[in-house]
Parts: sequence; C-alpha cells; structure tokens
Amino acid sequence: MRIASKTVDDYIAAFPKPVRGVLEKVRGSLHKALPGAEEAISYGIPVLKLHGRPVVYFAGWKEHYSLYPMNKQMEAAFAKDLAKYEISGRGTVRFPLSKPIPVGFIQRIAKFRARENAEAAKAKRPAAKPARKR
Repeated sequence: MRIASKTVDDYIAAFPKPVRGVLEKVRGSLHKALPGAEEAISYGIPVLKLHGRPVVYFAGWKEHYSLYPMNKQMEAAFAKDLAKYEISGRGTVRFPLSKPIPVGFIQRIAKFRARENAEAAKAKRPAAKPARKR
C-alpha cells in the first residue's frame, strides 16, 4: 500500500534506492523535454503540466515504471519503439526497471504529448469575432 504523497520529491523518496534513481532520471529527462513544466501529484502519481494542462504522468512500481497517458495517435507514431515495451489498455507504457532508461524515447513521448495538448488547446479557442461596424 502506498502512502499518499504531497510532492514529487515525497513520492520518489518512498521507493527503494534503485527505483528512486530511475525515477529521478525519468523526471529529469521529462523536464529537459518540457522546459518550464510544473510538477504536481495527481491521481496519486507525479504529473508534469504546461499552461496548467497535464502533459505526462509517471509512476514507479515493483518491477517497472510507467508513463501515462498513451493514446492511439502515440501508439501509431511510436509503433516501432513501443514494440519493445508492454502497453496497457488503460493508456500506459511500462518500462522494465531491469533495462536501461530510454531517455531519448521518453523525451520524444513528452514532446509529442505537449504538441497534442497545444493543438487541442488551439482547437478549443473560439474564433476571433469580427469588429462591429458603427
């Protein structure tokens, strides 16, 4: 059973030392890919946000660490890279703790998610209203 963490530092500190090291590297690689991202705990796990919107979550487990959310667009865009990892039907990609951390791949995932969020935000903006004639 996990203890609810209030900060990402607390979350990572709750893991055994080898897992902490992996999570710190994942965290650092995500920050490098997402300059200016803010950290928070959401759904009990760390999330990096840009402009107040969640971009990517990460979590540690007994034998793996995970990134969320995975979607059909990401699965298609990264099919070759993802073939090496377990994908959960719940939008999760699992990386084994026993393998080297694929820093570049993790950064590409984060950047892809940031672009998706930016495009979604842009699509939601209302069109500029034409100036009224007097």
